[in-house]
Amino acid sequence: MQSTVYVPDTSVFLDGSLKEAILRGVIRGRILVHTEIVRRFESEARAGGALGWLGIRELNYIVDSINKLGLEETRIEFVSTLPKSIPRPDLHSVDEIARELARELGAILVTSDDMNLEISRAMGIETLFIGQHRDRLEIERFFDNDTMSVHLKEGSIPYAKKGRPGNWQLVPLGNEPLSREYLEKVVRELISASLRADSNTRVEIRRENSLIIQHGEYRIIIALPPVSDGIEITAVRPLIKRRLEDYSLHPKVLDRLSKQAEGILIAGPPGAGKTTFAQALAEYYMNLGRIVKTVESPRDMVLPNEITQISKTYASSEEVHDLLLLSRPDFTIFDEMRDTADFQLYIDLRLAGVGMVGVVHATSPIDAIQRFIGRTELGMLPSIIDTVLFMRDGEVQKVYSLELTVKVPEGMSEEDLARPVVIVKDFINDVVEYEVYVFGEEIFVTPIGKSRRLEHAVSDKRLVSRIVRVLRKYVPPEEISIVRGDDGSIVIQVPDAYIGVVISKGLPKLENIRRKFNVQLKVKPKE
Repeated sequence: MQSTVYVPDTSVFLDGSLKEAILRGVIRGRILVHTEIVRRFESEARAGGALGWLGIRELNYIVDSINKLGLEETRIEFVSTLPKSIPRPDLHSVDEIARELARELGAILVTSDDMNLEISRAMGIETLFIGQHRDRLEIERFFDNDTMSVHLKEGSIPYAKKGRPGNWQLVPLGNEPLSREYLEKVVRELISASLRADSNTRVEIRRENSLIIQHGEYRIIIALPPVSDGIEITAVRPLIKRRLEDYSLHPKVLDRLSKQAEGILIAGPPGAGKTTFAQALAEYYMNLGRIVKTVESPRDMVLPNEITQISKTYASSEEVHDLLLLSRPDFTIFDEMRDTADFQLYIDLRLAGVGMVGVVHATSPIDAIQRFIGRTELGMLPSIIDTVLFMRDGEVQKVYSLELTVKVPEGMSEEDLARPVVIVKDFINDVVEYEVYVFGEEIFVTPIGKSRRLEHAVSDKRLVSRIVRVLRKYVPPEEISIVRGDDGSIVIQVPDAYIGVVISKGLPKLENIRRKFNVQLKVKPKE
């Protein structure tokens, strides 16, 4: 009896479905593996590609399983002969080579890729589809209603963060360390799901040693050796979906967001609720009758169909730029701005008149602004960013506005030092908290407070140095504190034990400094 001939494509090696089909007895006969498939896996593996290693290991598993189980009616054969229609393999994909080989030999093509299935059917090629259609993936088993994220690492027990942003605990999910084989199974299952045309799973970013997969509402980050010291899978899920009205924003802030703000930054540390707030803002603008689009990588926002989500992974910065300019959205939500190309795209679109909302990681609101400094001219900063919202523990904790003026920077006294200064204000209280300006060739960001160390102001360094030089004869330098008082005077603070000697011996020299620098000096005990 003549045995059935099968020709597998790459998909059944990557998702592990060929091995399972052989073990279940679905496939019995000759399995012809074209050497171009092996060559592709080898090439990817030598370049450090994670999928190449997965393919090679799966091929070894299949060969070992057939030998160990003694499946005499099933055997793997390697074929190097090219189909007649493909004289040069470098001009064709390996899946196309497998497809053409099956057509010429009258063999059955084995695939788990929906697209390859449809093409093969159209070409009249007999096809066996062995894709794994599962309603619930293995990774979802680790989640319950309180789980924010799951952390799986080879050789370690699984952990989960449970709770809410700002109030969570790291909880072990088992006692047994996870094996490489188990984690490879989880990865293969995700890859298999992404190959289905009707799937809500997609590979958003594929790099040599890492994958970022969006499975419904789950963002899944996979790191593989040699980038990591073992397979690591992190799955993150948003627990709550909020409307803008749920954030208890100050009426001034709501009014600004709806009428005036067009260059918005949403900043905060990881897990602070930035993306959740950006989602709420996107829907808020949509309900106001605005056209809203997003730029994401990965596309993990859960938004209505009316809002188009553009992947930065599948389009270049130039393509995204053209798409947004020509489609004329009123607002674009730019999630996870990371590198210079992202910031430059935000700047270009903002200056072109597109309303922009950028999401950035930052430990403080001023850090978010500083990430733009050096990437654009200082005077353009308020035209690009007019509102900064700082998130922590899922709430908006601070709102800044930016303005440009010409003034003498805080801490300087000479009128000829006037220059363009970007003022960063607490928007709700209308209090200036920072000044950004150029002095010499450097850009300085100086905090403005009730009392501020003069060392922060470049123009006062000579004065500070002169005072310390005079007083160090009587007071240890580390005990001297020089601040600016509310009335603009220079307050010299020293410990109580040194007040007498400073006044008796240092006062005449301080008087000379006062006259030379035209400032008011006061000596006070250190608090």
